Amino acid sequence: MGSPQKTVQNIIQDVVCVCVCVCVCVTYFSLPYLGVRWFPKGPPASTAMAAHEGSRILSTPAGLTVPPKESMQLKKEISMLNGVSLIVGNMIGSGIFVSPKGVLIYSASYGLSLVIWAVGGLFSVVGALCYAELGTTIPKSGASYAYILESFGSFIAFIRLWTSLLIIEPTSQAVIAITFANYLVQPLFPTCEPPYAASRLIAAACLCLLTFINSAYVKWGTRVQDVFTYAKVAALIVIIVTGIVKLCKGYTANFQSSFQGSSTDPGDIALALYSALFSYSGWDTLNFVTEEIKNPERNLPLAIAISMPIVTVIYILTNVAYYAVLDASAIVASDAVAVTFADHTLGVMSWTIPIAVALSCYGGLNASIIAASRLFFVGSREGHLPDALSMIHIQRFTPIPALIFNCVMSLIYLTVKDVFQLINYYSFSYWFFMGLSTAGQIYLRWKEPDRPRPLKLSLFFPAVFCLCAVFLVAVPLYSDTVNSLIGISIALSGVPVYFLGIYLPESKRPPIITKMLRSLTYSTQFSCYCVLTEADKSQ
Repeated sequence: MGSPQKTVQNIIQDVVCVCVCVCVCVTYFSLPYLGVRWFPKGPPASTAMAAHEGSRILSTPAGLTVPPKESMQLKKEISMLNGVSLIVGNMIGSGIFVSPKGVLIYSASYGLSLVIWAVGGLFSVVGALCYAELGTTIPKSGASYAYILESFGSFIAFIRLWTSLLIIEPTSQAVIAITFANYLVQPLFPTCEPPYAASRLIAAACLCLLTFINSAYVKWGTRVQDVFTYAKVAALIVIIVTGIVKLCKGYTANFQSSFQGSSTDPGDIALALYSALFSYSGWDTLNFVTEEIKNPERNLPLAIAISMPIVTVIYILTNVAYYAVLDASAIVASDAVAVTFADHTLGVMSWTIPIAVALSCYGGLNASIIAASRLFFVGSREGHLPDALSMIHIQRFTPIPALIFNCVMSLIYLTVKDVFQLINYYSFSYWFFMGLSTAGQIYLRWKEPDRPRPLKLSLFFPAVFCLCAVFLVAVPLYSDTVNSLIGISIALSGVPVYFLGIYLPESKRPPIITKMLRSLTYSTQFSCYCVLTEADKSQ
């Protein structure tokens, strides 16, 4: 017979598998509630193909009744408060709970590490302000993809989209989902790693559930985001208050001579800043859904202005709390600093912090799914992806095909055993395209000086951000050359795809491509109860 511990683990794995199967079955049978039909019947006589793009179905097929006087567009259902929740929820992921040690390792002192956290917050504020101007000047969803498309044209924008589709979005979502699963089951396995199969199945169920929620109604997704944002902020407030109480009790030894031993190596300081900025990433989340924001000229900049100071202050105070309780060796040795902090301070309630990390990951994953699906939706609408992905449900006005596509891509990456290694491939591309979009902001000021700009910043802000982006591109290229070159190769792999699928006229493309796209568009329209969106005449 196996050991009792082994038996318990097997029972837990069986329970997890049963729960996941139940979730999958519920999702499968509830999709018809969204209008998804698994076996659509034969083609209606009224289906028409566009002359200039053989993959488009422009007329509404027989049997799909569009509500009268309803334009087929994504609805503006995201309020200013929802926008704050999206930004804060995506920025505060697992990073501040799990890995603030990266900043401390490279800075080598408490004082310098806090300065770097503050500088990272200031840099993120500058970038967010630049994106606030871009979002109100170019009122399209898609964030940097839409801005690069407007500034520098189709080819570079497609490469940015291709990189996101192939590596950035599905990899990051798979990693967040796995982190969520690991921390959710960690209390059940306090002395060992959670079972591989259990973590992956829970991660898959999480992705499918959030995809279903966001497919049902936009409001459902934003409400989930609001709830989990409040939960993760509450968990961080618990950590901050606990740290302040410890400081008031005299736990100040770690802050005496706090700059002693600080690193003076520019390379180490750069890597410390890079680690901090990784935790600050996500401030562009709201720009992915610009077309769904109520009164975007007001609410987009306002949501950014509220969110950024909140996150920066929370991050700095959380690190102060960590430093008040834990010495440098304990932080560096810990794989999850917040969990170690809880073990030292919360006693029997320490189990709540792993759950808080899981909830934080869940909220961050929800925000990432919303943003990524809109990116693919906009890319399809611009002709850079199959037309099927730019369809929305005729009653719910949600981009169900784009959401399902995003889910499938992330599920594929869950099958990669060392998916965390893939994260290293896109640092170069990520900061390159972020810098390029703000360079486009400067370029548009010269090219279109009279263009309406509800928010107009001094050119000092995009110039500073561009210079810092150059620095952030150079750091991984120097310190992690191999992974950076792999990332560049992944981006360049989109060149032949662009040539065959976009640059070549349809008459010169291989016939099999056109035939496949027509079949995909038809089957998607009938199985997902969707039609193509109309252009927004207000833009």
